[in-house]
Amino acid sequence: MHGWQVMEQAAELERSGEPFALATVVWRRGPSSSQLGSRAIITSSGELTGWIGGACAEPSVIRQAREVITAGQPRLLLLGSPEELPSGARFDGPLPEGMTVVPISCQSEGALEVYVEPVLPLPHLVVVGRSPMAHALVELAKVIGWRAVLLDWTRFADSDVSERSVVVVATQGHGDEEAVEQAVRARPSYLGLVASRKRGEALLGYLSERGLPQEQLDRVRVPAGLDLGKTSHVEIAVAILAELVRLRAAGEIAAGSAPLPAAAVAEAIDPVCGMTVAAVPATAHLEHDGVTYYFCCAGCRSAFESKPASYARNETRC
Repeated sequence: MHGWQVMEQAAELERSGEPFALATVVWRRGPSSSQLGSRAIITSSGELTGWIGGACAEPSVIRQAREVITAGQPRLLLLGSPEELPSGARFDGPLPEGMTVVPISCQSEGALEVYVEPVLPLPHLVVVGRSPMAHALVELAKVIGWRAVLLDWTRFADSDVSERSVVVVATQGHGDEEAVEQAVRARPSYLGLVASRKRGEALLGYLSERGLPQEQLDRVRVPAGLDLGKTSHVEIAVAILAELVRLRAAGEIAAGSAPLPAAAVAEAIDPVCGMTVAAVPATAHLEHDGVTYYFCCAGCRSAFESKPASYARNETRC
């Protein structure tokens, strides 16, 4: 899959709400199997689509990309060493802020700079109701790029949302209790009820008597939105969206589907070149004196086999 095909796939993943990282080669020193502008997609599970480099570069980029997805912050990677930076880009002090050096020891002696950026889902807003205000809120959310859906309370279920969703119940007397109960069970990132404070207290008291967790009921915002006084349907929608935008900017509500935390992967240090590699069966490896050693490539494994005593003491696990 070449660069533009990778971008098409990235667009599909973004529309589906799946978090991923986009890696782009921004500099190379040959010989290298990668080219300027080469791109790859890395999912939170570590699956790579596209092309970013050979056996030395790929596992390092995957490991860094999964961390980028979890942190939500981009990284500029130098795969090689500071001495291998582009001509004229020597630094007397620390490397530029944001650059991460990933030591690799390729037999080809190539080097790469790869920019890895996270692509995280847009906020997922579920509005339950059918009033003019509910319709206005969905349309306004779409204008600012959020994924928004409108559901009648008779069709709403806790399976329609996740712990990262934003839910606004605007049923206004039509199935309020049922809609809030379904939403509470889903434990969304935000749950607001469009109702007066008195009505909200009565509704939450009823749900508490039904045995719903009090700590979850305490998180329901009643009334939802900023207090703008007496307003129109559209202005109420604006007030609710303004509150949601403020909470998201403050990091108090999540954005879209949760990036999966990077699963723990056993790692080892290649005793020949010092690279960090995955300690899995697919990685080049061999056993020596009852210890399994892992290597970045067959060349390092051959070097170890020729002089095991010189390298065995260098093996460490991460």
